[in-house]
Amino acid sequence: MEKIDVNQLTNEQVAFQLILHSGNARSKIVQAIREYRNGQVGEAERLIQEAEQDLSIAHDVHFQLIQKEAGGEETNLTLLLMHAEDHVMSTLAMKEIVKEMLALLKERNI
Repeated sequence: MEKIDVNQLTNEQVAFQLILHSGNARSKIVQAIREYRNGQVGEAERLIQEAEQDLSIAHDVHFQLIQKEAGGEETNLTLLLMHAEDHVMSTLAMKEIVKEMLALLKERNI
């Protein structure tokens, strides 16, 4: 897994790392549904796993921000960071829903 040190980045770069990795995950989640619909179950599962790896990177960046704030550093809350956080959280929710949906479809041989 790629390790990003938020201490080496500007606030804008941190936000863009969150957007980049959650955006990559979101694209893979949508593609996984399309692959499943086309009968490519293995490819759909692979894409979900890749999305989870992308989200793991975003989660690590997010966690580092929380650790910094818990350590006494003030967080510079900007609209860009709020957008990035929203992007991560909505992609996490989307991933869970799609995983459950694909499992249900697979279970029912649909």
